[in-house]
Amino acid sequence: MKIQLSKIETIPGNTSIALLFDQLQDLPLALTEEENALWKRKPEKNDTLLIQRLPHYLFLAAPDSNKDANRVTESFRKAGAVWIETLRREKIESFTVGGATAPMHILAFLEGVLLAAYSFSKYKKEKDVLMLREILVFASGVSDADLIELKELTEAVWWARDLVNEPFSGLNAAKMADEFSRKGEESGFGVEIFHQPKIEALKMGGLLAVNQGSVDPPNFAVMEWKPEKPVNNKPIVLVGKGVVYDTGGLSLKPTPKSMDYMKCDMAGAAVVAAVLSALARNNIPVHVVGLVPATDNRPGGNALAPGDVITMMSGTTVEVLNADAEGRLILADALCYAKKYNPMLVIDLATLTGAASIIAGSQGIVAMANRGDYLTPLMESGEAMYERIIELPLWEEFGATLRSDIADMTNMGGREGQTIIAGKFLEHFTDYPWIHLDIAATAYIFEKEGYKTKGATGNGIRLLYNFLKNLKIKA
Repeated sequence: MKIQLSKIETIPGNTSIALLFDQLQDLPLALTEEENALWKRKPEKNDTLLIQRLPHYLFLAAPDSNKDANRVTESFRKAGAVWIETLRREKIESFTVGGATAPMHILAFLEGVLLAAYSFSKYKKEKDVLMLREILVFASGVSDADLIELKELTEAVWWARDLVNEPFSGLNAAKMADEFSRKGEESGFGVEIFHQPKIEALKMGGLLAVNQGSVDPPNFAVMEWKPEKPVNNKPIVLVGKGVVYDTGGLSLKPTPKSMDYMKCDMAGAAVVAAVLSALARNNIPVHVVGLVPATDNRPGGNALAPGDVITMMSGTTVEVLNADAEGRLILADALCYAKKYNPMLVIDLATLTGAASIIAGSQGIVAMANRGDYLTPLMESGEAMYERIIELPLWEEFGATLRSDIADMTNMGGREGQTIIAGKFLEHFTDYPWIHLDIAATAYIFEKEGYKTKGATGNGIRLLYNFLKNLKIKA
């Protein structure tokens, strides 16, 4: 990201300005009489107003303070996304932000600006026209450290979006592993890549089975951020689904809006690596391990066939009734491998079930957990970062549908409740505190939503970063 954030002591007179306010009565102090009249005449539901002060612009934002605190903060993020459109259209290279508002609202506005500034134009002749290179911050309560942290976090989101937006032709399992290694060296976290011989030695039957139809070998990434004095004695393990492209295998997916955007099926993997990068770059004192099983799922010559029985790393035998329910197979091996760390908590992230989008649309992550004491603070972080979570129950009746006549279990269960059934399948491979996050509906969107750009969103990174940063307990 080439946008520089800098603190200033006085507002220069030759710059476009974004002024943010918590209280409407503070507005007249910054406006001329004519500008004040413009604000009063704006549509009632609008929190923002753009005023032209030739040759510069004045942007005003004053969200409804009657909303709850998290919604007000989110309104400032969305205001940042509105402002970036003027910056892009007018090719503005620098602006100043200030106003009579809390430091957290200044930072939220900047977060919205930076997240909305993203574009993926690698394969276009005409690149993104955003000329913004500098943001000057006039706010006594915002420190240089705050700005550095925000920049590192949003850069991690940009990087993850790049990975997810990259087509399969540019990012197979091997290339994704290379990206993780490069980012680890750059950011300061460790990366080890297991290749097929090691995966076979570990007997990761799920990962190997899904990979059978591919011309490319699988890999398994082990990433670790271990600062000198972490707040947790036992690590937190993040597991990300790394299916770099999913045809559905022999259970072939239809199109459109199915197989044609399955480059995004490794979004969970991108989130895990990006969170580790943000933690390391900002030196957050929490010990975190990231695990990513990676392959594509294709209907090649020796592809996994519906009805096949495979043996997982745990020794569990699984009757595969649908080759398109492959994510849970590779995640199960990773969840089994996580046991070696005696973890404080394991969180997996996966674009796992299309049914999750029916439950929450693009507005919420669907979660299941075997320990509510960890899910509660995670949900609080979700509210704070507006990457909200909807909890579903792990009732034992859903697990009963996974019974098989010829193996220990199937990978599908019944048609109804498929999002929960997928969670019940994963739960079988855990014996530690565990949270499952289904990001199928939030990881990739088909229309821009404020600061969430069309395509990859990076959803889950800010959520997990906030949760891990605020971890205070010893475990």
